[in-house]
Amino acid sequence: MSTRRFAERVVLITGASAGVGEAAAKAFAAEGAKVVLAARGAAELERVVAEIRAAGGTAEAVPCDVADIQGARRLVERAVALFGALDVLVNNAGANRRGEIARYEPEQLAQVVQVNLIAPIVLTRLALPHLERSRHGGAIVNVASLAGRVPLVHEAVYSATKFGLRAFTYAFAEEVRSSNVKVSVVSPGPIATGFILDDPDEVPDLVFSQPMSTPDEIAALVLDCAHDGVIERTRPRLGAKLATLGYLFPALRRATQPLLEARGRAAKKKYRRGAKRA
Repeated sequence: MSTRRFAERVVLITGASAGVGEAAAKAFAAEGAKVVLAARGAAELERVVAEIRAAGGTAEAVPCDVADIQGARRLVERAVALFGALDVLVNNAGANRRGEIARYEPEQLAQVVQVNLIAPIVLTRLALPHLERSRHGGAIVNVASLAGRVPLVHEAVYSATKFGLRAFTYAFAEEVRSSNVKVSVVSPGPIATGFILDDPDEVPDLVFSQPMSTPDEIAALVLDCAHDGVIERTRPRLGAKLATLGYLFPALRRATQPLLEARGRAAKKKYRRGAKRA
């Protein structure tokens, strides 16, 4: 018998048209939640909603650009209007610009900050009154990255936003510690999604030095955090420990980086070969 930890909960997930967001939406629905899926691509959202409904779940799609504050406001209002409450917010939408900063226009870099950091803060503020009124107890889960635990070269802006999101989570969790709302962050290493695998040559070799998780594995961490409010979950655990060591001891990080990059290059070749066979 499957567990139903989220029976009758209303869950809003951003970036829900693919990857971890899609996997989390399906997992929440399988455990009884009423899921509101948000992303920019309406067609992909409708595909995920149709699959959830075909499996017996309850889901609605709300196309939205979370980088637009008024769009974020309408998203929260729509979620509450659809199901009459909001119990869980999952800030999962993400953006990246890989490579040297000089390759990009300022507007492109600002968009990464808007999606990865400003949008979760804004959505948290907009959702908070509804989460505080949740009869089940509200929960916020922010999806960050191990790049938010150690600076990642050639992903400086992305790394900065994930550091910021992790810091926001810890600080805000303290702010609402005596309230009805739990706040958590999930910090994964590389995930086998198009975010990385669509163009592996643009991804730093260092990223591929860590074991690749599946979207379902990270979605499981999201659900666990929404259920018990543990402040942070990471995967892989060894990668999280290495990230912390690299942050605390920059000289050690620089000394080991060539070895890790060589390991990542070898792993990247395997993924390329696998993609060609597919």
